[in-house]
Amino acid sequence: MDIILEAAAQLLERDGLEGFTTNAVAERAGVSIGAVYRYFPNKRALTHALAERESALHGAEMRRLLLENGAGLAPDRALVRAFIGAFQGRARARRIAMGIWFQTTPAEALASRFDAFIQTLNQTHGPLEPIQAFVLTRAMHGAMRSGVLEGVDFFHDQAFEDELVSLSRAYLAQVRARSESQTKT
Repeated sequence: MDIILEAAAQLLERDGLEGFTTNAVAERAGVSIGAVYRYFPNKRALTHALAERESALHGAEMRRLLLENGAGLAPDRALVRAFIGAFQGRARARRIAMGIWFQTTPAEALASRFDAFIQTLNQTHGPLEPIQAFVLTRAMHGAMRSGVLEGVDFFHDQAFEDELVSLSRAYLAQVRARSESQTKT
């Protein structure tokens, strides 16, 4: 199955949706069309599975960066860096696959992807109220998601990562300051 997904990513990157057919994927993967259909009933299911695979890889990379912390990465920077590095730099394939993934994945499943990051934030910055965790994660995710779907040319720039980390830290500092002022009164 991985060889089929890899072939799909390569074709999406090279040809976009115009050249993306199950026959082309089968040929690129060196498998029969029946092998493709055994796992994926159609192109949409194939692109959704590709996005799921990359999302899982992103989650694993984020956990690795957080656990190893050998580079001294803060949780917010680990999240951003792992997300930016997903799809191995294949911007066109990422845009197509993630566009379909966002359309076909239930909201609850998307929301559950934030749980590990929120737990890490709660451990490193003190407990956030549920609304605070929601606002912070969705603000960061919204900027990253827009970067993918709009195909911005600065997506892999260090400046983009730095701006997202600044967003996170400024919000957390504001939450902390508000909390401290409320405990003083």
